[in-house]
Amino acid sequence: MHIEFRHLRTIKAIHEAGGLAKAAEQLHITQSALSHQIKGLEDQAGVELFVRRSKPMKLSAAGLRLLRLAEQILPQVQAMQDEFSGLRDGRSGRMHIAIECHACFEWLFPVLERFRKDWPDVDVDIRPGLAFEALPALLKEEVDLVVSSDPEELAGVEFLELFDYAPVFVASKDNPLAEKPFIDAEDFRDQTLITYPVERSRLDVFSQLLSPARVEPAAVRQAELTAVILLLVASNRGVAVLPDWVVREVKYSSDYVTRPLTSKGLTRRLYAAVRSDERGKPYMERLITLARTEARKLQKA
Repeated sequence: MHIEFRHLRTIKAIHEAGGLAKAAEQLHITQSALSHQIKGLEDQAGVELFVRRSKPMKLSAAGLRLLRLAEQILPQVQAMQDEFSGLRDGRSGRMHIAIECHACFEWLFPVLERFRKDWPDVDVDIRPGLAFEALPALLKEEVDLVVSSDPEELAGVEFLELFDYAPVFVASKDNPLAEKPFIDAEDFRDQTLITYPVERSRLDVFSQLLSPARVEPAAVRQAELTAVILLLVASNRGVAVLPDWVVREVKYSSDYVTRPLTSKGLTRRLYAAVRSDERGKPYMERLITLARTEARKLQKA
């Protein structure tokens, strides 16, 4: 027996309408075409699907079984059609994000909360497990956006500017380095450096300052949370280098100070890496706009 979606729609329409004329009108076909369709379906099934001479027209036992199938299948088909329609016009989709900037979790969450309300049909997720192979994951379509401060030349990938920030030195007021107007690489030699638990190449303090100067801190201690890093710094258990906006946003206490790195200061830029063929999707453009707006708020704080 070859059952098509139109057969299921026919059974459901006749059951709801109670007659061929109204059902044919509902299905936008002629009554004659509807009658032929029913006869063809009954010939395939080998049983009658309707109780003849009944008003309103009623389904037979076999017809009721087919109706139950229609009521189960047709809503799923409609949901799939709605999903495809949303994908075509950019109302729905997937936004899985990998973050190479560990501190950016605290900046990104308010962005995603606003985005979730504006685009409820977009599947949003953060994939921290891919954070250190984020760009290959983007190319393999395992994620859809990567937050990074290290742009690369990759075919099919665009790096969209989000905002600039300054990595700053953070130390307890009781640390002797708090008296200096700025901090150089050599100042770290006798310090315990507290960092996020990420590769050194992803940390501004190493990539931009210590590694080029070939300076190694006295010790390196790791902490997952920004608040914990600031707690340790305030207790004079070590020093840290954090983005300037992070220190302003997560104000833990008044027992630590910030200083620029080098006499001229350091500036870094954060990017959103996306696949070129998805940059123009409405929800992608909206997320980028929200990210830039939130960044401006942080910079003014």
